[in-house]
Amino acid sequence: MKFARDEQKFLNSMIKDYTLDIIDSDMFKTIQPIVDALNICERDLVELFKKVQLHENQLQIMVDEVNQEKMEAAYLDTHNDLAKEVSDYFVRYRDAKNKIFDIVSQVMKRRRQKRLLN
Repeated sequence: MKFARDEQKFLNSMIKDYTLDIIDSDMFKTIQPIVDALNICERDLVELFKKVQLHENQLQIMVDEVNQEKMEAAYLDTHNDLAKEVSDYFVRYRDAKNKIFDIVSQVMKRRRQKRLLN
């Protein structure tokens, strides 16, 4: 999750670096919803990260030598819910990331072609 956070910073930087080229290539309307999705992913990651940290802090329930069946069952339920939430997050994030890379790659190719023609 920390890697995804750093990767999102890179993606934001890459989009900023190519903003003028994106606008020139008439792809701004195409990329805007993807950037919005990436921003939502960024916000969601902060919340998800907090949930995971809290869940890790509660791990003591599982490893102590006290038999607390209800609390352990609740912890496992939360764990399963959190695992699903993390999985869903990464599906959405990968989709946005791949779309951004595709668009920026197209923009970079057009930029190179323009340079070669000039």
